[in-house]
Amino acid sequence: MGESPHELLGRSRVWMMWLPWVAMFAVSSFEYGWGAVEKTLEKQYGWTLTEAFWLASVWAVFQAGVAFPAGRLREKGAFSARTAMLIGAIFCGIGYFTLAHVGNLVIAFLGYSVLGGIGAGLVYATAINMVSKWYPEKRGARVGFVNGAFAYGSVPLIYVFSYAMTPHNFGLLLDIVGAYMLVALLICGLMFRDPPKNWWPAHVDPLRWSAGGRSAAVRSLVKNPPAVRQFSPMEAMRSGMLPLMWCCMVVIGAVSLFGINFEVPFAKESGFGPFVVASSAGVLSIVNGTGRALVGWASDLIGRRQTLTIVLVIAAIAQFGVMYAGNTRNLWLFMIAAFLTGFGSGAFYPLFATLVPDYFGENHNATNYGIVYSSKLVGGIGGGGLAAGVVVAWGYTGAYLLAGGCALLAALLSLFLRQPGRRSGHTASVAEEIGGTAVAG
Repeated sequence: MGESPHELLGRSRVWMMWLPWVAMFAVSSFEYGWGAVEKTLEKQYGWTLTEAFWLASVWAVFQAGVAFPAGRLREKGAFSARTAMLIGAIFCGIGYFTLAHVGNLVIAFLGYSVLGGIGAGLVYATAINMVSKWYPEKRGARVGFVNGAFAYGSVPLIYVFSYAMTPHNFGLLLDIVGAYMLVALLICGLMFRDPPKNWWPAHVDPLRWSAGGRSAAVRSLVKNPPAVRQFSPMEAMRSGMLPLMWCCMVVIGAVSLFGINFEVPFAKESGFGPFVVASSAGVLSIVNGTGRALVGWASDLIGRRQTLTIVLVIAAIAQFGVMYAGNTRNLWLFMIAAFLTGFGSGAFYPLFATLVPDYFGENHNATNYGIVYSSKLVGGIGGGGLAAGVVVAWGYTGAYLLAGGCALLAALLSLFLRQPGRRSGHTASVAEEIGGTAVAG
């Protein structure tokens, strides 16, 4: 137990939930708005579908790839959360300004995909890690809430890109978005501050929290017992569970990015009007974001791993549903499938973000989660550039069938996740491990 948030920040710790939320909201259009803007860029710059989505793929590679080194450097004290956010803000702004003014594909890759990806990755990793540190007793719901802003924050821009963007004004619109992102991230970053290592809020009694009549907290401890000890990155790797998480997230990450990137183009090819096209993307983003908060709450009740498997199965069903609805021109079924796609393609992120400290402890969480999140390096390529090649070769039907099968594979892999060092099915005395009363499971 440490100092109160007011002693550390001069204000309530709720600021360290809302500031990360605002940052995630601001940066969301990089990933979730691409499907709405790429057609205009193709027309203006003469890019092909494959070239446009390779830009998105390389962006995802750098956005995910920066998580591990940034986490490692932060744990070693090489730079602070504030520094990471300020660098991320500048790079994110450069990404959008490049896209607005440069049609040269090489420069677009450097400015948008590389620098924009690094910037977004720094913001994402720092924001998620920040809220997790400030809310150790409410990690699932709070991380899910903040993580959700990374999806539904793009909804207003999806409609702007779909309805208002033309080859004549696209540069101005992208400049405005870049400036908005730069200012919002700079303001948030200047106010970011980490708590002391292994901090626990002084106003929350851990004994009463774990066993003092709060049945929900007790159930959460039984379903999600704390790590048996603090695992270094190498120890987490040797346990076999960190590599399994990485593989699982590679597969579902590719499916997720495929759904985000290609739902709008598939809706257009299926003959749906611009309002339906934009609305399907909006529904996907809104449900993607709100679903992340919902699964955080659900995972506290039924367990992170169990919730993860359910989410992955829903993601598989969604891929088959989108394919069938598009091929049969069924508008209402397409919107329902977009709803399921939104839920399944985003809800797994906060689950992995909370599974990592649950399995491996807090001391090396930034690095351990950075390793898991780096799986997006591979998944981003599969869900963007390679997926575009699959669409060209097999059509949307073949691509969606492959995506649904991959999601089922991810669900199967998740069944093998087990907390290192704890016997399978053993949940007794969980609360006792952190100083509370034993809870029989």
